[in-house]
Amino acid sequence: MEALVVLLPLFGAMLAMPAGRLAGARAAELLTTGLLLAAAVISWFLFFDVALGGNARTIELFTWIASGGFEANWAVRLDTLSAVMLVVVNSVSFLVHWYSMGYMKDYGEQSRFFAYLSLFTFAMLTLVTADNFLQLFFGWEGVGLASYLLIGFWFKKKSANDAAIKAFVVNRVGDFGFALGIMGVYYVFGSIQFDEVFQAVATNAVVTPWNMAAGAPIRELTISFLGNDWRALTVLSILLFIGAMGKSAQFLLHTWLPDAMEGPTPVSALIHAATMVTAGVFLVCRCSVFFEYAPNAAALVTLVGAVTAFFAATVGLLQDDIKKIVAYSTCSQLGYMFFAAGVGAYDAAMFHLFTHAFFKALLFLGSGAVIIGMHHEQDIKKMGGVKELMPFTHILMVIGTIAITGVGIPGLYLFGAPFGTAGFISKDMIIEGAFLGGEAGRAFGYFAYTLGILAAVMTAFYSWRLIFLTFWGPSRAPEHIRKHPHAVPDTMMMPLIPLAIGALVAGMVFYGDFVGDNKDRFWNGALYAVEAHHEDAAEAHGTETHAAVSHETEEAHGAADDHAADAGEDHGGGHHVPTWVLWSPFFAMLAGTFAAAWHYLRGDPLKPGLLRPGGMVYAFLKNKWYFDELYDFLLVKPALALGRFLWKDGDGKTIDGVGPDGISAAVAAGARRIVKLQSGYVYHYAFAMLIGIAILVTFMLIRAGGGQ
Repeated sequence: MEALVVLLPLFGAMLAMPAGRLAGARAAELLTTGLLLAAAVISWFLFFDVALGGNARTIELFTWIASGGFEANWAVRLDTLSAVMLVVVNSVSFLVHWYSMGYMKDYGEQSRFFAYLSLFTFAMLTLVTADNFLQLFFGWEGVGLASYLLIGFWFKKKSANDAAIKAFVVNRVGDFGFALGIMGVYYVFGSIQFDEVFQAVATNAVVTPWNMAAGAPIRELTISFLGNDWRALTVLSILLFIGAMGKSAQFLLHTWLPDAMEGPTPVSALIHAATMVTAGVFLVCRCSVFFEYAPNAAALVTLVGAVTAFFAATVGLLQDDIKKIVAYSTCSQLGYMFFAAGVGAYDAAMFHLFTHAFFKALLFLGSGAVIIGMHHEQDIKKMGGVKELMPFTHILMVIGTIAITGVGIPGLYLFGAPFGTAGFISKDMIIEGAFLGGEAGRAFGYFAYTLGILAAVMTAFYSWRLIFLTFWGPSRAPEHIRKHPHAVPDTMMMPLIPLAIGALVAGMVFYGDFVGDNKDRFWNGALYAVEAHHEDAAEAHGTETHAAVSHETEEAHGAADDHAADAGEDHGGGHHVPTWVLWSPFFAMLAGTFAAAWHYLRGDPLKPGLLRPGGMVYAFLKNKWYFDELYDFLLVKPALALGRFLWKDGDGKTIDGVGPDGISAAVAAGARRIVKLQSGYVYHYAFAMLIGIAILVTFMLIRAGGGQ
């Protein structure tokens, strides 16, 4: 059964197109969706068995590669971390498959589309159940391939092809670092098996890198890289994180994510909520023991995550495409997850990944329903009044919005869990964890807290801006759309209901297990429980470990009455969570919400605001900090110029001109000259023969005379 949770989507991908050809597109839809439903059910069963029951295990299916001393098995690793990801991936993928049955009915090519969706799901499942770095890399590249196919699904559309190529190329940049990291792991440890590698780091074992005479304890080991000696764990952690930056669209490698909206809307939901972009967060959490003993690498994770959360939120403020607003929201929320992991709050990062899947899939699929209902219009400035046309969609989108903005009541606990939406609980845990990271002396902890609060203000603003401009106020849509909105099939609306329920209550239901009193039993070693190794870590690098932050965050969210009465008391060895810190995300949410309401619910919603068209700040944000233009100037145009030079001058004029083309040209020229000797006149030939005979006779006479 464990293998089926991974293989069922693969079977769907393999059988979708044959089934479509034999029995029609509906057969392909039902087949793939049914197999995903079975996989989702098995995922939940395994979640209760592994995460809640404590029955972690690894099932080795076969030996994948065996060469000399190197061996890589294909396995299904089932611990709490992979069980959580199985639930997220298969549940959201099933709902996306179900939704797509309605969304794609007017587009055609359903068999190919559903095959790609199932392939995407299989690749992600391979990634999260990997037991070694090489199998993880296989799944990592698999989701890259599937995303290329899905983003460019409408391949006859140039913008879709360009977006697919952009996603593929940008991810190759990150994947190059990831591949180097995997090679480095094997070079240092002589193994790519998770258990062997992580155990060596946790116990500070002596390792001897390949071709080195002597080894050293791994936490003190240095290796030569780029001409300098560096701490091995720092180098490996940074290289692995570079891969995570590309896959999860972090700052500097984020440019592919908004363009990925060129694919069908269900693709956007699957990429942004459950699969590709969450792979980077999963990787950092899977390798948590690396980052615990590589404080400089962890500081980089914190810095990049905090900047990404802030950057993407600023860009989301002025976007008008409904899907791109939600896309930049994803980029920002991923930043939260990364800086949580950077300060050691891996449990909070995974908790937010889990809750984010519900409300982000809800927002994307709800946006898809709006696009269909508005005859494929995506500009929210051309909408307005949609709640009258699509009241149920409006309710669901509002639920997703209150979840992502973090609506809840700080200090109020029900049944041992904070009272609020899923985003309220998980995002607050991250922001408080960042503050505690600063208290514990973690690099960029306070910086991440500050940018996290600012991003929370902007998240509330642009999220409610989307609601107000799309659903409220007078309609700005053309007359034919207002009078005849496109009918949205029930198959598109039904999958949104479980997502809405999850967006409301998932945080409260799973709080105790993910980050509360039960977290040690729940995670069961899947995340490096550093509080148990706190003293060893402090010895290793002379400071407190990041994981202490995770422990402090748990204490900060203790019992309800303790939390309400003693919010400002000492937590975890001299670290405080002041009351103002606990309430700051709530007030940030209120500030952004009231600012959006003040601007968009008073008079003309399209009136110029604080950031007016024509201003430098407006242009800077509207053009996404000019990253596309900057990369075009620094990378794309020089690469094109170099390629053109190598093509025209290097290959054409030099290699071909001197080589095969030059030789063939010389032969052809010689042939043309020789051909001129063939005049066709008999007397020319007779004259040539006489000349030849004369030369021959002369030669023979000379030879004869010389012989005498």
